[in-house]
Amino acid sequence: MISGASSIPKYSLEQSGGRNNLFDIRRIGADSRGMPSILLSPHRKDFYMLVLVEEGSSRHWVDMHPYTLKADTFYFTTPHQVHVKEEQEPMKGMVLYFTEGFLDAAANQQIRQLPVIQNPDNGHEMPLEKEDVAYVRDIMLRMAEEYEQRPDWHSTMLQAYLHVLLIYLSRLYTRQFTTSEKRPGRQLLKKFLGLIESNYTQHHEVAAYAGLLNITAGHLGDVVREQSGRSAIEHIHARLLLEARRMLFHTDSSIKEIAFALGFEDASYFNRFFKRGCQQTPLAFRTAAREMYH
Repeated sequence: MISGASSIPKYSLEQSGGRNNLFDIRRIGADSRGMPSILLSPHRKDFYMLVLVEEGSSRHWVDMHPYTLKADTFYFTTPHQVHVKEEQEPMKGMVLYFTEGFLDAAANQQIRQLPVIQNPDNGHEMPLEKEDVAYVRDIMLRMAEEYEQRPDWHSTMLQAYLHVLLIYLSRLYTRQFTTSEKRPGRQLLKKFLGLIESNYTQHHEVAAYAGLLNITAGHLGDVVREQSGRSAIEHIHARLLLEARRMLFHTDSSIKEIAFALGFEDASYFNRFFKRGCQQTPLAFRTAAREMYH
């Protein structure tokens, strides 16, 4: 996490209403307890949240995009996304929370490579067909029963159920957000995007990522463009711009502080970079975005 992002608070599972700090699952109905008031302000979660909505119409924001809950829709968030909840109306459905620590305990670490966990398209909302709703609901109900009754080997069973659920959701994710997942070179693109996520505040140039991958910058650029339709530098810039917009919208950090947090030594260069990518200055974006929200 970048140092400047500390002004966007990150909450643990327990702080967000979970019953422990690793895993929680529950059925939500009209009589469910209210959410903590801290979630009504911009924040990040240090856990994954998966929600099957059966009924509901409350509104929330993820990365500056408003979402109004819809029935038969699956919502999911990953730890890096920024959330703001509005006053919550009753909702019916299933909610599942789990942390990086819970994933670490899973025997099969391939679970981390699943699209719904990596979320390369920064997705959040997936409409479901009736058969998808039935399948997902059944698995989540079984998980909830296992979690409440806690029979022998219940942790292993929960990890197994979670793996099946995430594979199923990743198939839906791939269908809705990405295409041609098995093309040659796709794994290199995934590694490149993963490195950007971990290093975008330190490395802004394609050559740096090529070095981390032990390949030439030219080869990396060719494969990335072939697989994604975008250049390697466009992916790097897109991640920087996303985090810049998050911080401008959700924090009161100065433009200079944001620039330094994102690895720009010169705030004036950051201003030019942002304007080139967003067609407006950072200050103009902050003003317009907050006017839209309020």
